[in-house]
Amino acid sequence: MSTDAPPPSKVQHKLPSPEEYTEVQESAEFGELRRSYRSFAFPLTLAFIAWYLLYVLLSNYAGDFMGTKVFGNINIAFVFGIAQFVTTFLIAWWYSRHAAAKLDPKAEAIKSRMEGGA
Repeated sequence: MSTDAPPPSKVQHKLPSPEEYTEVQESAEFGELRRSYRSFAFPLTLAFIAWYLLYVLLSNYAGDFMGTKVFGNINIAFVFGIAQFVTTFLIAWWYSRHAAAKLDPKAEAIKSRMEGGA
């Protein structure tokens, strides 16, 4: 069983001029793509940074609280630490779904038009 990728396509695309890039950048469609990205990425990034800083601050200044045993030798600090990993993976999964549903189709349409495919 071969896992080699097929050879790259030999199709030559016309390279857009700087004026065409500027025109696309100023278009409403590109503005909507950027808004879709920013409205998802920025709030989620800020929320995750706040969550991470809460963890760090509690670890530094609330040692008694973070040392509270939840069960066995598992304490709140450990639970929060594991939750950091879980939220990282959840955010990556959520962004992947968002990008596939909202960003990729818009970006592909712009790319096709820029390469002369539309």
